[in-house]
Amino acid sequence: MSQSAIYGAVAEFASPESLLAAIRGVRERGYSRLDAFTPFPVHGIDEALGAPRSPLGWIVLATGLAGAAAALMLIWWTGAINYPLVVAGKPLFAFEFSIPITFELAVLFASFGAVIGMFLFNGLPRLYHPVFQHSRFEHATDDRFLLAIEADSDGFEAAAAVETLRALGGEHVEVIAA
Repeated sequence: MSQSAIYGAVAEFASPESLLAAIRGVRERGYSRLDAFTPFPVHGIDEALGAPRSPLGWIVLATGLAGAAAALMLIWWTGAINYPLVVAGKPLFAFEFSIPITFELAVLFASFGAVIGMFLFNGLPRLYHPVFQHSRFEHATDDRFLLAIEADSDGFEAAAAVETLRALGGEHVEVIAA
């Protein structure tokens, strides 16, 4: 198998603690492109993998503010410009009466921003990934933890990556085709 046809080396670990220790060990050996597959969220895995902070929170904030602004503009435009009607001496636009709708539209826009942003940042929907070829990948959704060293990582050589994963306690270590 040529180097360009390799996705990377994948190993199975029995516990989240052994996975985290292996991730730290692999990073100490200079590999930078790693991915982990776990059946449940593992505390500290993002820091161990060196993953940057997600910009999703900023997207949710921006879309929530856009929703609030849209609600206020819509209420102002309909009440003061498009259909100005004075009822019982109330003003054409008052912020106090706009709060419930402003809140609801802010939450709606923020929710859409969160879902759409999550799909975009996660690359979803993803119907195929090379790591699915690992002979025991189905255990990553049940009771095992997988660590992949990707072939485009600095200094990647398949044999050395396999030996590194075995030395760090990896089981069922395999080289996966791209």
